[in-house]
Amino acid sequence: MYIVLLGAPGAGKGTQASRMAEQIGLAHVASGDLFREALSNRTELGLLAKSYMDRGALVPDEVTIRMIFERVALPDCAKGVILDGFPRTIAQAEALDRTLAGQGKNIDLVLYIKVSEDELLSRLGGRWLCRRCQAPYHIKSAPPKVAGVCDVCGGELYQRTDDSMETARNRLVVYFDQTAPLIEYYQTKGKLVEVDGEQEIEAVTRELVDVVRARQVQK
Repeated sequence: MYIVLLGAPGAGKGTQASRMAEQIGLAHVASGDLFREALSNRTELGLLAKSYMDRGALVPDEVTIRMIFERVALPDCAKGVILDGFPRTIAQAEALDRTLAGQGKNIDLVLYIKVSEDELLSRLGGRWLCRRCQAPYHIKSAPPKVAGVCDVCGGELYQRTDDSMETARNRLVVYFDQTAPLIEYYQTKGKLVEVDGEQEIEAVTRELVDVVRARQVQK
């Protein structure tokens, strides 16, 4: 069973993909992890991807798909895969469909973890770290007892540039511009199921797993 997990940055895709994979026995394949591993291990595809990245060019979809299918061919993927972080664009989705069709396969289900923009900004822009011991905090979900002060060592809390509200807004602009059209793409194919991502983590997992199991029964 081939599943695509969609959701904006901050929606909790990685967390939910890991929890789903454990509960339903499918492999979790995250494109970001594959790139990091391939570059670190200096594999043939990793070096090919690096050749594009070093000159500031986008890695061609064909290279990314080859990397994904190289991973999917491993024994732990025999029962199925949850794709996390790929596809990101319509072009990638179409290329993925063509590659799967050539193997007599297809995407069975697309799960979209829907979270409002305000909530996404709150999640992405609220992370703070202690300068001294690097203990993490979040202004909404895990605030310090005293604003700006670390509970653990009393150090000063600061916010990394990557965790600023401005950076969070920019990440969402890119997502909604490039990736959000995939929602309509998969909707028209009758494969998209939307899940409320603003529930408690456990509730989101239950709903996602229930949808997958229902689709497995249909197959």
